[in-house]
Amino acid sequence: MQRNIAVIALTAAVLIGGLAGCSDKNGGGDNDNDSGRGDSAPVSVTSDSVTVDDAVAAALKAVPGRVTEAELEDDDSDGLVWELDVYGSDKVWHDVKIDADDAKVLSDRGDSNNRRPVPGSSPVSVIDAVEAARKAEPGTVTSVDLDADENTLVWDVVVRGKDGGNHELDVDAETAEVSGNHGGDDN
Repeated sequence: MQRNIAVIALTAAVLIGGLAGCSDKNGGGDNDNDSGRGDSAPVSVTSDSVTVDDAVAAALKAVPGRVTEAELEDDDSDGLVWELDVYGSDKVWHDVKIDADDAKVLSDRGDSNNRRPVPGSSPVSVIDAVEAARKAEPGTVTSVDLDADENTLVWDVVVRGKDGGNHELDVDAETAEVSGNHGGDDN
């Protein structure tokens, strides 16, 4: 839960105003993630950035399977990246990192400690959940996560709406029904 709050706060900061000097990739220098240094251009999501759909496609090309989580994050060493959890067809969890500028796979690590729900139990894919969330709240998806909510699998989707606020939506993993718009704030 704390990780989700931190991700939402970071995503909001990146989407609203950008972060200055966050990595060597962007000219940042010493990687101390001090956004007040001012020695590099701000990192921000632009209209020509890699979307969640593009990141999922790139991850699945690298690791065939099912994506259960995708989050847009600022990485100290790689800049703005999509971090995805993929349950591979090899029955191994993979942490896949995709560059948010060009959709290149930056890393693919096996993750034997991942205790996520097995995605085969969800008929609604990550792309279906993203589409349902965008239909309910037009905007840019910045995070999607398959979660067990009161013994029901749901996709938790964060959309930065046209109003500039973050909207947290629950998409039923069985029916793709959208509920729980817990947002609209700027955080």
